[in-house]
Amino acid sequence: MRMRHFLIYGAATMVLSGCGNFSSPDIALGQHQIDPKTGLVIRDLDAAQIMRGEAVYATNCVGCHGPNGEATPDWRKPNPDGKYPPPPLNSSAHAWHHSTDVLKKTILKGTPPEIGSMPAWEGILTEQQVDDVIAWIKSLWSDEIYDIWYKNFEDK
Repeated sequence: MRMRHFLIYGAATMVLSGCGNFSSPDIALGQHQIDPKTGLVIRDLDAAQIMRGEAVYATNCVGCHGPNGEATPDWRKPNPDGKYPPPPLNSSAHAWHHSTDVLKKTILKGTPPEIGSMPAWEGILTEQQVDDVIAWIKSLWSDEIYDIWYKNFEDK
């Protein structure tokens, strides 16, 4: 008899403790919120940081990656020297396939010389400038791409 009461009490506690969480618009994923209408992560990128990043990008990156991060259409095809051209940074390429740490390392250290021609920006850009550029790059991504990226890299 005691065991049955214990099981009933335990089941009731589990059911009641879960009430109210099924349709809340504030369902959290890590530090981000999920849009209840789309099911996608809601970005909480800092607008001031994005603006700073856009300025740094315009000064240092636009010549290779294009004004909107679109770069070149044949970015997957090596140049005659065997190096790959700069990839797009928007939703159309692979920047979103990398974690923030990998993006930062690539900006700071450049690409391996046998693969590409991206220079190292370490010692030229501050860490804050690099973080700002990465925020601007993330702002270029579609909501769907940002959601995929976040769930694969930042929600770990």
